[in-house]
Amino acid sequence: MNGLIRVLVMAGSRPGPDPLLSGSGVATKALLPIAGRPMLAHVVAALRAASEVGPITILAQRSAELAAHPALAGFADLHFADSGQGISASLAAALPEGDAPVLVTTADNVLLTPAMIAEFLAGAEDSDVAVAMVEKRVLLAHYPESKRTWLKFRGGWWSGANLFRLRGRRVLPLLDFWGRIERDRKRGMKIVAAFGPALLLAVVLRLITIQQGVARAGLRFGLKAKIVPMTEPEACIDADKPADVELIESILAARP
Repeated sequence: MNGLIRVLVMAGSRPGPDPLLSGSGVATKALLPIAGRPMLAHVVAALRAASEVGPITILAQRSAELAAHPALAGFADLHFADSGQGISASLAAALPEGDAPVLVTTADNVLLTPAMIAEFLAGAEDSDVAVAMVEKRVLLAHYPESKRTWLKFRGGWWSGANLFRLRGRRVLPLLDFWGRIERDRKRGMKIVAAFGPALLLAVVLRLITIQQGVARAGLRFGLKAKIVPMTEPEACIDADKPADVELIESILAARP
């Protein structure tokens, strides 16, 4: 596995009822069937087909239930671990020793492909923290019906693509900070405000691009942080709502 990147897949459940699971007979979102197999199986298959990927660890509150599912049998170098309370704490506990990079994604990133993984990792080189994003015009040119959460910066509006590259344990201070604000993860301006009034003002007045904003935020923790713009619009379409699942299934049906 020398030279291959370790992967952490966040496959846990958030507190409260999930509208996707209502009437499905499935207890956890990662096992919700999409196009005939659990969403987690789609993600693992894409990761295993990527030439850059090494060991894969699935993090979930009920990891044994996921490990026992037949759709996940047969994948090489696939591991399961129980997650903690919250995304940041779970990631911090799962990071390997040292500063080797780790690729992080989520179980609902169903449209993930090896090409997306390659594009992201190539763009994430030489960073401590890298975040995949899709610009609004890229998405709406192909899927105008898709509803996403947008971060508004000079030069464009952006939505997250559920791909992250972290430079090992040197990012622990950032994860600790994120643990205090992750409840506001869908409220872009609250997240920006947490990094201080100067950055908030610059974003509100559209004085900086998202690349500049993320770089400034990283410097607060002594980290080189960057955005990796993704060229495939599907990169930011994850399975959050019933409408998302319908769109994802239509996209999967059209793929070769």
